[in-house]
Amino acid sequence: MRLKPTYSNRPMPARRPTGLETLTQPIKRAIVGKVVAVFNDQSRGETPVVRRPDGLFGPRAVAWRVNGDVTSMMVGGVAGLMMQMLHPAVLGGVWDHSRFRDDMRGRLRRTARFIALTTYGDKAEAMAIIERVRQIHTAVRGVLPDGTAYAADDPDLLAWVHVTETVCFLDAWIRYAEPGMTIIDQDKYFDEMAVVAVALGADPVPRSRREATKLMRQMRPALRHDARTREVAHILQNQPADNFASESFQALTMQAAVDLLPDWALRMHNLGNPLLARPLVRAGTFGVAQTLRWAFR
Repeated sequence: MRLKPTYSNRPMPARRPTGLETLTQPIKRAIVGKVVAVFNDQSRGETPVVRRPDGLFGPRAVAWRVNGDVTSMMVGGVAGLMMQMLHPAVLGGVWDHSRFRDDMRGRLRRTARFIALTTYGDKAEAMAIIERVRQIHTAVRGVLPDGTAYAADDPDLLAWVHVTETVCFLDAWIRYAEPGMTIIDQDKYFDEMAVVAVALGADPVPRSRREATKLMRQMRPALRHDARTREVAHILQNQPADNFASESFQALTMQAAVDLLPDWALRMHNLGNPLLARPLVRAGTFGVAQTLRWAFR
């Protein structure tokens, strides 16, 4: 006797949404719409990046897992900027060649889009935006107040920007999404993200958590905090919000970013990290992260 197959080529009938799903769909759409507007410049016709399996990494990469989480990328992105600006030459490029005073949100959006395209776009899209950034860097040159010349395509500066950004993205992911992430997967993340850093011209480029920690320790003597650092940090932390709801979320993101910084960076920025407030900040940020994941599911 032949057994009947347990599968069929016929398409499965569409599942009818439950009553609860019908009620929550408008809420989900509203949340997704707000997030899409934040990360995509609609005036330039930008739309969310479509995930392509033929990119620099692919669906099995740790980078696909980490770089797609809205909350940890926002928290990690702000923390990364606060660490990057401690390097005088990196700050000099922002100070002399950027509209950060009236377009800090645009700078954050462009960084997020670069990460999205290099992580999820196809290889052509990824390499095109990497080449575009390289060309921009060649024009960013100047002289610091102490007379030191700087260039944005300096391999050391690119290495500092890369390591701080990568460490902060990963640390935010571990704190708000995957606390039990193995060191093997953490090392894989650094190794994967090194592909982009090398293509941009960074050197040296860490390929593990240990190498990243070592590089940051080696570069700390070059860091400074002065009046310009304070001004840029103040602008970053006091961006005007569109409405009350956005203002509350933005304030929580900033607090979570400060909480993510290592103690030495907090001291350089003259920032405190009150122990009593820390559980509230982390619980609130975790709640936001869960809500956003629910909306995008």
